[in-house]
Amino acid sequence: MQRQNMQQTLLTQLAEQIKIRGRELGFQQVGITDADPGEHSEYLRAWLDKNLHGEMTYMAERESLRRNPAQLHPDTLRVISVRMDYLPANVETVKLLDHDSKAYISRYALGRDYHKLIRKRLKTLSDFILDWCQQRQIENHEALSQRPFVDSAPILERAFAEKAGLGWIGKNTMLINSQMGSWFFLGELLTNLPLPIDQPQTSKHCGSCTACLDICPTNAFDAAFELDARKCISYLTIELKGSIPIALRPLIGNRVFGCDDCQLICPWNKFAKPGEEPDFSPRHELDNAELLTLFCWSEQEFAHNTNGSPIKRIGYERWLRNLAVGLGNSKAGAQAVAALQQRRGFSPLVDEHIDWAIRQLTTH
Repeated sequence: MQRQNMQQTLLTQLAEQIKIRGRELGFQQVGITDADPGEHSEYLRAWLDKNLHGEMTYMAERESLRRNPAQLHPDTLRVISVRMDYLPANVETVKLLDHDSKAYISRYALGRDYHKLIRKRLKTLSDFILDWCQQRQIENHEALSQRPFVDSAPILERAFAEKAGLGWIGKNTMLINSQMGSWFFLGELLTNLPLPIDQPQTSKHCGSCTACLDICPTNAFDAAFELDARKCISYLTIELKGSIPIALRPLIGNRVFGCDDCQLICPWNKFAKPGEEPDFSPRHELDNAELLTLFCWSEQEFAHNTNGSPIKRIGYERWLRNLAVGLGNSKAGAQAVAALQQRRGFSPLVDEHIDWAIRQLTTH
């Protein structure tokens, strides 16, 4: 019993050290929870049954992994959930929505890709835990097994973050923190250490507010806490590989990569503070770029300017597709028409959206 109490004391000390080391590594918050997503796995099942995930077939194909992290990483007992803030300092991108000649790019994508950065920091945190356990001879430390993940892995990250006390899942399906709003990335470190867990966020502080649901340009929310991805601008400009539905194109406006409207309007984001990570600062003036300038990038310029950026993942073809829609929704006139015509012939997908844009510009 004495040994058991000693081990439990060590694990409690380790949990506190994990949070201290996490903050040193640039995570603004660290929480620990068990590996059971609870009711969230049923929410996922219901969402998939309604086919609200659209072409994101990987959501259904890897559903079992999302339900049970131990299938993703054997013997997982705890999920260490971390938060890293990314709100750029001195960036007023919201004003771009009032200037149809400008390109609106979601704030999270203005700087470097967060996946590698957060995964690397989580690996450093994992190494710290291993060293700490070895030095203090934590029971079964020889069998310690840990694995870091960012959101490209099939994990219900918002569910675990909510359970770990990092915030609550709001009506816009984003995780909201009372001190930082929702401008942050999440990451997870799965471990087989039986660490003490933190108190979950048990109450949702959205109240009667429906601002996020009401402002959505494409009415993508079927109800509070239920997003139809097939109508979401982030899905349409990033996940969708084919043609953007014609009826939704005018509603996209100048949003060419993602959409922040449901976050921009959220009252909790008035408490948000600029992030501290330099890599998330805007690059290549993407926080104030003209649609025409971006549309005129060559494929080589696109590859160079999006190297290390989340934007790179959609590729040049979808980049042109999105920008063609943005130009079609602008008042750029003859200059835009000329640029669009010069790009014809790149691919049938791009041509379709170019033709639509030209019709918009010449018939309105």
